[in-house]
Amino acid sequence: MRTDAEAALENALEAFRAGEPVCIHDFADREGETDLVYPARAVTPTAVSRMRNDAGGLICVAVSHRVAEAFELPFLADAIDHPAVDDDPAYDARSSFSLPVNHRETFTGITDVDRARTITELGTAAAAVERDPDAYTAETFAAEFRSPGHVHVLRGAEGLLAERTGHTELGLALAAAAGEPPAVVVCEMMDDETGTAVTPEDAAAYAERQGIPYVEGKTLVEALA
Repeated sequence: MRTDAEAALENALEAFRAGEPVCIHDFADREGETDLVYPARAVTPTAVSRMRNDAGGLICVAVSHRVAEAFELPFLADAIDHPAVDDDPAYDARSSFSLPVNHRETFTGITDVDRARTITELGTAAAAVERDPDAYTAETFAAEFRSPGHVHVLRGAEGLLAERTGHTELGLALAAAAGEPPAVVVCEMMDDETGTAVTPEDAAAYAERQGIPYVEGKTLVEALA
């Protein structure tokens, strides 16, 4: 008989393979947040709308270290020369933010249609790097995307969960286990009443109502690290 954790993991993998979202809670002693996470290649304008309305956090695309290197994407804190830069978050050693981008065939970049285009094209580019890393360069990336933009790209740690256990790495590890390209969308779930993150209990209840798998970061680390 499967344990609850095994069932949660299998449900999350099945959802990702089908292009459906998963709710992932990291750890109470880390951010303590639940993110709505999608495989990037499957994101539609309707999915962007759901993230805006049901989650409400920042819509970002996490890519693997290998993909970020092929794109030649810097960490944002390393690319900005300004006295305000201080990449020392309370929850980790550093943030994973890289460049915010728009696909070049979008208009303002902020609409659900535009963001979905940027996100899916990032997923397509990540899949291209997986097929042939040498065929994709910074110039290739720049021909497709421009910065600044409205979709923040996150760089996954090189060792994934063995090195870092943020939503960036949790989502990428899930994608790898599901056989998906190394590009996932993450969006934090916020609580309108408290002005803070949705509690794990409320996130799990939302997931159950919506038929979305809910999985703990601990489960992913134990199974996939």
